Formats: sequence, structure tokens, C-alpha cells
Amino acid sequence: MNPKVEEYLGNAKRFNTELRALREILLECGLIEEYKWRTPCYTFQNTNVIILGEFKDYCVLSFLKGVLLHDPQQLLIKPGENSQSVRFLKFTDIKDINALALIIKSYIFEALEIEKLGLKVDLSESKNLIYPLEFQQILEENPDFKHAFESLTQGRKRAYNMFFSEPKQSKTRESRVYKYMQQILNGKGIHDCTCGLSKRPPSCDGSHKHKHL
Repeated sequence: MNPKVEEYLGNAKRFNTELRALREILLECGLIEEYKWRTPCYTFQNTNVIILGEFKDYCVLSFLKGVLLHDPQQLLIKPGENSQSVRFLKFTDIKDINALALIIKSYIFEALEIEKLGLKVDLSESKNLIYPLEFQQILEENPDFKHAFESLTQGRKRAYNMFFSEPKQSKTRESRVYKYMQQILNGKGIHDCTCGLSKRPPSCDGSHKHKHL
């Protein structure tokens, strides 16, 4: 057991019992418990397989290659319209976890088999954006922000996603999202003018740098 995960669970208020039950199932299936992106992450042979997380109204098991799972029970949920790989199981009650324990394990074992076989998600023909995990989580936690971002043009979404995905450090990726959250809520692209001084709207032409001259 990872001490940082124990700290994470200790700080979980609403779904503490549910998260601990899901953690026990994951460990019983032989996954290695790590702490990445400020959330519990479960790996197999140094590959990230499943993330355990808590949102405002539910907790989840996120399968990073969930699109490859067969999902005979039709339980997996797609995080958003741009998610090509991740699928998650959502829970709000310990009773549901206990009732579905064997099914949950079957999904986990299939995810492990996918890694053993070296299967990859084919994204070569997809024009949809693949968001970094930190950005996905913030979108899911903020419905208004998610709606505002999805209302942007494809070009504006692509520019933001490239900027958010660029840093190697998780904290830096997350801080970039929060820095531009209000700009996105205002319907502005990353290169759009936000001061109203640009002579070439909607793009910023640098006029704000000379407003005091």
C-alpha cells in the first residue's frame, strides 16, 4: 500500500468507504499501487492501467484503455465526447460495489490481459483531441467550465489542448488549466484579445502593451 494513497483516502470525505472498497478490489487483482497526478494510480509492469478517483457526486475506476474492454454489462461510461481511450465505472454507494465485485474484477482482469498482450488504442484515424488527465478531471469537476470549453471552435480547443498537454510535470499542466479557466468561461481562445484594445480582433495584436504610452 502506498502511503500517499492512504493520505488521499484519509482526506476523502463523501466516498471514503466506497474508495477503500474499490482499492481493496484493485489490490486483490495484483495491481501495483502508486500515486500520480495527485490521485491513486494502479499499474502493471510499470504501465498505468487504472485510476481511482473521487468527484463531487461519485467515485470512479477509470480504465485508461477502457475502449478496448468488451463491457458485456454495458457499465462503462465515456468521460466526454473527445475521450478516445478512457472509460470509467461510476459508483455512489458501497452496496453497488459489493454487489458488482465479481464483475468489477472481471473488467480489471481483462484490462490486465490487454497489457499482457501489448494491445494499443488506435488513434491514427481520429480527429478528436486527446486531453491530458488533469484537464479531463477538471472538466468533469466543473460542468460550466466543461460546457464553455466544448462550445469553443475546434481550432480554439486544439490550441488550448496543445498548451495544456505540453508540460512534463502534472502540477504545471494543472496550473495552466486553472490560469486560463476564466478566459475559456468567457468564450475566448488562448490567442484571443481579452482587453478590447486589439485592432485586429478577435486576435491579440499586442495593443495592451502600449495602452499606457
